[in-house]
Amino acid sequence: MIIYAEVKDKPVVFRSFTSLDVAEFEQLLPAFTQAWQIYVQQEFVEGKERQRQPGGGRKSTLATMEDKLLFILFYLKTYPLQEVIAFLFDMSQGQANIWIHRLAHVLQMALEIEGHLPERDATKLAEALAKYDILEFAIDGAERRRQRPKDEKEQKKYYSGKKKTHTVKNNVIVHTESRKVSYLSKTVEGKKHDKKLSDEEELTFPPNSILLQDTGFQGFAPDKVIVLQPKKKPRNNELTVEEKVINRAISSARIVVENVIAGIKRCRAVKDIFRNTKRKFDDLVMEISCGLHNFRVESRSPQQQFNLVDFYFQ
Repeated sequence: MIIYAEVKDKPVVFRSFTSLDVAEFEQLLPAFTQAWQIYVQQEFVEGKERQRQPGGGRKSTLATMEDKLLFILFYLKTYPLQEVIAFLFDMSQGQANIWIHRLAHVLQMALEIEGHLPERDATKLAEALAKYDILEFAIDGAERRRQRPKDEKEQKKYYSGKKKTHTVKNNVIVHTESRKVSYLSKTVEGKKHDKKLSDEEELTFPPNSILLQDTGFQGFAPDKVIVLQPKKKPRNNELTVEEKVINRAISSARIVVENVIAGIKRCRAVKDIFRNTKRKFDDLVMEISCGLHNFRVESRSPQQQFNLVDFYFQ
């Protein structure tokens, strides 16, 4: 059976299991404990007629808060079958299913308490982005695979001709200096165009922001925003040397959002084919993965950034 006490002294194994170092795990633990207490109060105490006090009855296999946090981080990072994680943590598959959904909500609450979750409300986006000193952002779509639905209409809805499989998608907005996910869109079918999703959500930015985007957002130009996008090669013609240099500069700066998406997908739950069919759980897992990425970025030393604004406007 996997327990925190046995793996905390194995740093390489611990990071492989959770995506966090032991120090980061212990930093997140107080917020997770607080979130667990709130969750228990809301779900099992308030408005309930109880025959015994909370905590009574048979004791859980996940006896400590450390084991609970380890369990849900292990699930998100490695994304095993429920039968596998049940065996590793000495419980039944049914118990594993219950703990996965229960602790996922608790982890989301913990990341919200710590302020690591991205903004989800498009109407509050400009306000959320205005808190940064440097208003330079990058936007991109993050598409991920899901199981083929059984319903024929659902199959057509989620089939992506580009990926040749069934997918879901989110748009993410990344702050290029801090490398944090500042905004996560709603989860939609993967075949929906990146620009169409942005138009539907009516995204707004602080005035004079710099927005890096690829050609998938062709025509997306929020009000009072400086949009930097690589120029397409004209039909039957070639780009000039200057245009090629500018395209490379924009691509070099925009690669930050690709790196951030790769950081989000350290959690294999949003990288492998998503198997869980519970309604809106795919959206919850993506939000948690973004929050964990933001937590790791804040806990670790920042990297040197390429200043595209200075280059572009020299």
